[in-house]
Amino acid sequence: MNKSLSVTRKLSYPYCFSSLFSLSANIRPLYPSTVTSFEFPALLLTILNHYSVSPRHLDSHLGNANIHFTFDFNSSYASIIDNSTHKSHLYQIHAQLLGSGLQDSGFLMAKLINESSNFGEICYARNVFDEFRDPDVFLWNAIIRGYSRHNMFGDAIEMYLRMEMAGVSPDCFTFPYVLKVCGGLRALEMGRLVHGQIFRHGFESDVFVQNSLVAMYVKCSQPRRARTVFDGLYDRTIVTWTSIISGYAQNGEPMEALRIFSQMRQSNVNPDWIALVSVLRAYTDVEDLEQGKSVHGCVIKMGLEYELDLLISLTSMYAKCGQVTVARSFFNQMEIPNLILWNAMISGYAKNGYAEEAVRLFCEMICKNIRVDSITVRSAILACAQVGSLELARWMDDYIMKSEYRNDVFVNTALIDMYAKCGSVDLARIVFDRTLDKDVVVWSAMIVGYGLHGRGREAIDLYHAMKQAGVCPNDVTFVGLLTACNHSGLVKEGWELFHRMRDYGIEPRLQHYACVVDLLGRAGHLGQAYDFITNMPIEPGVSVWGALLSACKIYRNVTLGEYAAEQLFSIDPFNTGHYVQLSNLYASVRLWGRVAKVRVLMKEKGLSKDLGYSLIEINGKLQAFCVGDKSHPRYKEIYEELERLEKRLKEAGFIPHTESVLHDLNYEETEEILCNHSERLAIAYGLISTPHGTTLRITKNLRACVNCHSATKLISKLCDREIVVRDANRFHHFKDGFCSCGDYW
Repeated sequence: MNKSLSVTRKLSYPYCFSSLFSLSANIRPLYPSTVTSFEFPALLLTILNHYSVSPRHLDSHLGNANIHFTFDFNSSYASIIDNSTHKSHLYQIHAQLLGSGLQDSGFLMAKLINESSNFGEICYARNVFDEFRDPDVFLWNAIIRGYSRHNMFGDAIEMYLRMEMAGVSPDCFTFPYVLKVCGGLRALEMGRLVHGQIFRHGFESDVFVQNSLVAMYVKCSQPRRARTVFDGLYDRTIVTWTSIISGYAQNGEPMEALRIFSQMRQSNVNPDWIALVSVLRAYTDVEDLEQGKSVHGCVIKMGLEYELDLLISLTSMYAKCGQVTVARSFFNQMEIPNLILWNAMISGYAKNGYAEEAVRLFCEMICKNIRVDSITVRSAILACAQVGSLELARWMDDYIMKSEYRNDVFVNTALIDMYAKCGSVDLARIVFDRTLDKDVVVWSAMIVGYGLHGRGREAIDLYHAMKQAGVCPNDVTFVGLLTACNHSGLVKEGWELFHRMRDYGIEPRLQHYACVVDLLGRAGHLGQAYDFITNMPIEPGVSVWGALLSACKIYRNVTLGEYAAEQLFSIDPFNTGHYVQLSNLYASVRLWGRVAKVRVLMKEKGLSKDLGYSLIEINGKLQAFCVGDKSHPRYKEIYEELERLEKRLKEAGFIPHTESVLHDLNYEETEEILCNHSERLAIAYGLISTPHGTTLRITKNLRACVNCHSATKLISKLCDREIVVRDANRFHHFKDGFCSCGDYW
């Protein structure tokens, strides 16, 4: 005969809840309660014993009798929910809760909503929420948290507003979720309203809420407001410090970020990897490589050198600061570099004189089918502009036209600049014309392109069209206009444009003043240029005095040129170009003794003149030549072509400009050196390497000399070739014996 005993037990965590669910039909509730009493069949005793915390000595008295067993459903189901490993488990649990009459337990429903959100089942979570009558703050927090975590910011805001309308007071857990939403939406005004509610509900001292406020203001680009909150905090955690440091670093105030980082260290707070990412960004922005290296050392000591975000930051820092080899070593550590790393590396190459490497890396991305973004494309376009290859520029344009960025205004602006720098302002104009929404940057890029090619009238016409289109010019627009005028001899127009700048609220910068000095100086108005400098409202810089010295060289004004050189030497004593320019001035008037003195001065300062070279693009490949170069495999053919050219030039009446040689040599030596200048070698190579009628495109790292300029004009006529030369200052288009600069450069 079975005995009947009543024993009260409390179930701990039921691991085999699925087994219990399948046997639930055999369990009869005796009376409803949060802690519910059930009568279990005796056959289930072995299962219950396993989860029971009751004394073991009772087990021997139970026999086969049915028992009354009591346990807390809230804690049991909460444990089951927390330890669910699949969303199907949540559906089963929800069904059991409904079947057990526990669907009104706010605690369990909040748990279910949170876990559904964790599994990405936000719609299911919302259905659970909507079925609950009179949700409390925990349920509201759960659904707001779910939307916030899934970046469904609009829905999160809607639920927060509904919560307020329902008269439910938020708690310290509500506000961090809502503030994250405000930051994600960049909704500053909404964030400020929430800030006010934080005060009304008495959470102005809650460190987690205040940390969220700092983060919200940072994301809304309000570092000053974030700083106000930060300064009012007495209990600052690492999260607080990191938020404010990243706020300044991300909003263009790296020095302030570094000052706060210093305060953090003085407060004996150890940085985490998130703080170090922001500090590295700040040092990158100010290009302080030495301090950045010290942070790198800290990263290694903390064992964080393989943290992805730190790897990206280190790559960016070393790349931007010119240490592209070190940056590449970090890049190569990644098995599959992400897009940010590719961008950092390509941009680093492009901005530090490694244009060909940047283009090569971009092509590697494409070959590997790695998705690019607008930043990648613009960096690659910048690199193409530096290479100077028109064929490469066309390839890049074709790639863009087939991509999703064909209507990207920033990309099209970069293309305009690229074509202009690769020698085709006409192709730049085609890109300009096809750009749909032209902002001031697009208009300015085209105007600067015209200026680079000395097409002053077209630049001014475009400026008027820009105004008619209702686009207001900016300071870059006027740099382009003034450059176009001084490369075209449009002195009156340039002077008027300069004085119209303030009509648009634009205060002239040093670059604008330098353009005006160049404009006046090239036209021979040296006295007016000097008076203009002396009446400048700001201190003249290197570009201003350099423009005056250059003009003095053209017009052989030694006295004024020496004064300009003295100013340059005091401002920038280790710039080789200033000494070379003064030496050229002396050589132009055959003051060889003073030329020698300048050379001695350069030697004392450890300076040497940059080696001149010229590049020519043949069949998509660039070939380089320097003066008297005989390293090319076809040098014999090149020099034979040079001799033929010199003979034809003499027959046409060409007389060498011997003043272009800056050495005290006899006439025969001078003539030989002049015909062996790097651009002449490049032209000869181009003539023997391309079919008749092919345009020759040459890039020269220094300013073209007068002799080569005159000779190239005549060669273009004798050989019936268009020759485009890009020197250190501008483009020259030679055709039919004329140059686009009108001999004004």
